[in-house]
Amino acid sequence: MTRFTNLYPVWLVGGALLSLLYPSAFTWFTGQWIVWALTIVMLGMGFTLTIEDFKRLFRMPGCLTLGFLAHYTIMPLTGWGLAHLLGLEKGFAVGLILVAACPSGTASNVISYLAKADVALAVSVTLTSTLLAFIATPLWCQWLVGHRVPVDAWGLCLSTLQIVVAPVLIGVLSNWLFPRQVAKVSRFGPVVSVVALVLITCGIVSNNAAAVMANAGKLLLAAVLLHVIGFVLGYLVARVLRYPELVARTVSIEVGMQNGGLAAALAKKNFTMEPLAAVPAVFSSVVQNIVGSLAAAWWRKHPVTPEVKTVETSSKRSA
Repeated sequence: MTRFTNLYPVWLVGGALLSLLYPSAFTWFTGQWIVWALTIVMLGMGFTLTIEDFKRLFRMPGCLTLGFLAHYTIMPLTGWGLAHLLGLEKGFAVGLILVAACPSGTASNVISYLAKADVALAVSVTLTSTLLAFIATPLWCQWLVGHRVPVDAWGLCLSTLQIVVAPVLIGVLSNWLFPRQVAKVSRFGPVVSVVALVLITCGIVSNNAAAVMANAGKLLLAAVLLHVIGFVLGYLVARVLRYPELVARTVSIEVGMQNGGLAAALAKKNFTMEPLAAVPAVFSSVVQNIVGSLAAAWWRKHPVTPEVKTVETSSKRSA
């Protein structure tokens, strides 16, 4: 199962290509199918969390605040800037900004683990950005997209609560009340999540195959720039503020990786007048995993030594 999960980017790209070649095979996977698929993914995330994870939030307030604020400023503004700079068509522009305004994706925690970054901090930032997405995502969309298309901020808020926050909290509560039963079920969580996210990608691509083919170059460029800029600026902000290297790497990952599945579900549910708004989420999901994997491979080969950790932590405390 681990090998299957680790090949997630391969299944994602393969599913997207298959949907382009045989779009009729996945056109049925749309609407509520996408919503329920993502709900299952978020429930699986909740199954992996414990009360201790919530307690950890209070042990690293500075790093956590940095990760949260960097994520919800750098990415939405970058998405908005790229949409204008590249002159994206209205539906694609809305979709790119929506992707950029979403919380961190659960894949960021895997990338942090592979990069030998601070996994505890990564989980905390993902958890915080996810639980507060029902406020942050609608506000950014209202501000950055409202002049292009009507934005139902309250509808976005409710959708995010239903699709993200509620399943995560139910998962955490279940893990607390029934740890043994949840442990048995959660073993299959990563595989189920991979299958669900690949099906979401297939459904979106198959229902917008012509638009994907016609705009592949520009959307691919937008996705690459969005995530590369997120990784770079996330790292630089942390270093400029004199946070340790390990924290900077973790913040970089948390800023650069988005919940593409959530963006797709929100686009389908709340931007029905702009059917193309879900398409950028597909490119984002593929690109961010490739960029994240490359960054993780580099950092894994250049780990933070204990000496560097000690020196930088001491420097930070004395500052």
